[in-house]
Amino acid sequence: MALLPLALLAACDRQTNTAPQANVADSAKPTEPEAAGTLDISQRGKAPPTESFNGPDGKPTTLSAFIGKPFIVNLWATWCGPCVKELPSLDRLAVRAGAKLQVLVVNQDDTKQAVDPVPGWWAAHPLPHLVLYRDGPNALGFAYASGMLPTTILYDAKGKEVWRVIGGMDWDGPRANTLLAEFVG
Repeated sequence: MALLPLALLAACDRQTNTAPQANVADSAKPTEPEAAGTLDISQRGKAPPTESFNGPDGKPTTLSAFIGKPFIVNLWATWCGPCVKELPSLDRLAVRAGAKLQVLVVNQDDTKQAVDPVPGWWAAHPLPHLVLYRDGPNALGFAYASGMLPTTILYDAKGKEVWRVIGGMDWDGPRANTLLAEFVG
């Protein structure tokens, strides 16, 4: 069990930032490919894990507290490049979704570090439409057993898993819009 945190560290989705060859007409505008994690529907219909994590008030909560409206759970860490890259698009998704979909970002940084990097990181990165949840012991992360960060899971209003994306995703992009059409529409 002591090796599991190292496995998560090694498994951060390190996607390349190689841009496709630009069209001559677009040569003045650099392009970057849409981040596209792996879609997994093998857990469809499954209830969320029961492990607790800390809410913004520092008190324990569980995912069952969010049942009643569709919600997304995004597991991320400050040291994970693809995690950090997708957070602004999750913030914009929270705006687009409005009251139709809750967007939860659950940090996986170890809270037993000598210096906790999360409060300073969160304060330095404007994400005004997201609320910081913490899972320092990574109980929730281990329950999902995806082996990679970021991992994002969509639940319907009844608390049943619809899909999960393992790896980074551009939540503004066409693929994300297709995956979320039923819930954000």
